[in-house]
Amino acid sequence: MLSDKVILLAGATGMAAAAAEAFVAAGARVFITARTEASCADLARRLDELAGAPVAAWHTADLQDETAVEGVVAAAVERFGRLDGCFHTAGGSGRRFGDGPLHEVSLAAWDATFRLNLTTEFLVTREVLKALLRNEPGPGGRGSIVLTSSILGFHPAPANFATHAYAAAKAAVAGLVATTAAYYAPSGIRINAIAPSLVDTPMSARAQGDEAINTYATARQPLTGPFLQAADVAGMATLLLSDQGRAITGQVLKIDGGWSVSDAGGWPGPPLPDDAAPR
Repeated sequence: MLSDKVILLAGATGMAAAAAEAFVAAGARVFITARTEASCADLARRLDELAGAPVAAWHTADLQDETAVEGVVAAAVERFGRLDGCFHTAGGSGRRFGDGPLHEVSLAAWDATFRLNLTTEFLVTREVLKALLRNEPGPGGRGSIVLTSSILGFHPAPANFATHAYAAAKAAVAGLVATTAAYYAPSGIRINAIAPSLVDTPMSARAQGDEAINTYATARQPLTGPFLQAADVAGMATLLLSDQGRAITGQVLKIDGGWSVSDAGGWPGPPLPDDAAPR
């Protein structure tokens, strides 16, 4: 699906790592960027081993820094000669900055949460667009960008996840996707986002250790249990970056195990026929 494509990956653990493995398995080369050198180097080593050839490179950067992002994209193009797409998963909870119920959020906490979860997506998208616009159109256009939103930006869970700056930043990704997708579609560039619910990643460690959240999430995500696996997200990212996704742009696709259509426990599901019992 991604044969000979070069994908910039913003992030090196969790969903990013699972996606990188899926990209390489689909034939891509991957340029990794994250803040932690050890994470980047370890993921690149694993990707090379998976492919049996040198298919990965990396460059550490703080993606909140404009100059650093410019340097990452330049390094990726220098290493592989071009870019065909980008999957941006970098971001995280704003709790450490003071994110929470809005009446308790300081301006500093709001700004820091937005810089981590929205400004990074803006800076990376802007620089990747410059690279994609230089490409000659192919069967799937000039390239594809996939950003990361969150189910909490659209379907809140106030009792368990009252992090209002984070939710607002992730909801804003939808506006960024819609307006840029419309503008760049005539140039053959597609821009979409994935909005996951709770995923088994390092970011969700606090939630994974909370019995009440596990009970809630098991009901809210009935298809997957309390946590999605990172591979559940990787498959959609692969499709959106491939030529098979050439007709998809401007979308925020919810990968949520049923979160957006469930009421967290009020409906046990229809009775199963007698012959549906496990054998």
